[in-house]
Amino acid sequence: MAAAETVALVLDDESPLPQRAGDVEELARRLRGHIGQLGAVVPPGAATLSGAQQLASAGVPDGYMPSRVHLVKLAEATQALVATVQAHGVVPAKPMRRRRWWRPQLNVLRGSVFAIAFALLALAASVPRA
Repeated sequence: MAAAETVALVLDDESPLPQRAGDVEELARRLRGHIGQLGAVVPPGAATLSGAQQLASAGVPDGYMPSRVHLVKLAEATQALVATVQAHGVVPAKPMRRRRWWRPQLNVLRGSVFAIAFALLALAASVPRA
């Protein structure tokens, strides 16, 4: 699903090609990731896989037109891989989600620092002076 959305960002008639080089790099990176994920589920020996992997391994060329042409080719190769996966009835496995650690809110951290500082202050006040 995400691959089809990224392909639509590049190939859809309603969607203009990106103007900034950073946007082109970002879209190319996303398409390379989709090609890698789809390559794991495409049947071995599929003709679309080798061409897509060759395109994905090449860097984005310099210049306005060459970079946009490369981006369109990446999107077309990704679209062909999606069609191959759908034609063979292979359902891509859901990526495993990494465990996310709980991140305390800023006010929880501030309260904890205040409580520790207050406890140390009370401990220092209770120690007899020599």
